[in-house]
Amino acid sequence: MTYYGPKEMAASFRTVRANTIKIAEEIPEESYRFRAAPGCRSVAETLIHIAVGARLQEQVHIAEHRDTLVGFDFFSFIGKQGTEEQVARSKAEILEMLHTEGEKYAHALEGLSETFLAERIQYPQGMVPPSKSRFEMLIAPKEHEMHHRGQLMTIQRMLGMVPPLTRHMRERIAAMKAASAQTA
Repeated sequence: MTYYGPKEMAASFRTVRANTIKIAEEIPEESYRFRAAPGCRSVAETLIHIAVGARLQEQVHIAEHRDTLVGFDFFSFIGKQGTEEQVARSKAEILEMLHTEGEKYAHALEGLSETFLAERIQYPQGMVPPSKSRFEMLIAPKEHEMHHRGQLMTIQRMLGMVPPLTRHMRERIAAMKAASAQTA
């Protein structure tokens, strides 16, 4: 018996994407070109990177249903994604891309079987570990997105903003303290 299958993967991915979209909505469009430091992605590039991040897993597992990464041209694939990050887009276009790509991936996840998720994918010789389950690989875009969302939250702080998750937590704590004070 498992407690985290395809439906839970999809729901969890949707939650992460919704929180990313909240940040993307709150950052003003004029700050989308902001870079935390030279050599870093801009806000817009980071959001596009997040939006297209699941495409690698979709290609490997869903489009090609590969059982090995031997022969997969990883660098060509991510090179195309890197080029896509450089395309100038408006805030509205980036938000639409986050919504569309996120829902496409979540929908694909919820349609998978547990047997499919348990399949092992062989890595090229010399890589450690030598293989991973599809499950491990298909949750990677969520983990990757959370990493970049942390960067965006730091950028929000640099721009003088309080990230939405922090703001909401502070509101909940204040409400709990107020309720506790009323009962004391």
